[in-house]
Amino acid sequence: MSVRPIHLLGSPVLRTRAEDVDGIDDELRELIKDLTDTMYADDGLGLAANQIGVARQVAVVGSENEPPLILINPRIVESDGNEKEEEGCLSLPDLFAEVARPSKIVVETMDMDGNTVRIEADGIKARAIQHEMDHLNAVLFIDHLSPLKRHMLLKKWKKLRKGKEGYLKHLTPAAAER
Repeated sequence: MSVRPIHLLGSPVLRTRAEDVDGIDDELRELIKDLTDTMYADDGLGLAANQIGVARQVAVVGSENEPPLILINPRIVESDGNEKEEEGCLSLPDLFAEVARPSKIVVETMDMDGNTVRIEADGIKARAIQHEMDHLNAVLFIDHLSPLKRHMLLKKWKKLRKGKEGYLKHLTPAAAER
């Protein structure tokens, strides 16, 4: 088990579009394991590779009821509906805002054998997938907000970060062993 530090708002990697994955190898499998361990250690619903400092098109979305969904080079090929729900982010702890997103999506992604697969999702799962895919494209949930709302959240962020240095949040591996 390897829990990695999470990059916070201000870290340049969060504003770097992730590169496509060319193939499945042991390094990628280790990255996916680290993403999963780190996501669970911080009680997240999802985590993108650039949130742990790796600009590759890989993310995981998890729930307590099923194994984590692995997204490699994901692309939304269909979407339907629209719903506005509150979102937060492991890279912007303690900040929340309502974000409008499609309520149903179909995603094409690569599986662990290198095959293209289609995943249908709705509700919170669809929202989490879209949130993590945004990260892979250097987009944060605050980018979906009005300028005024974004300004208010960034002002709150500055208050929360006052006196703190760096852009990493370190987690303990014990938190993932729940």
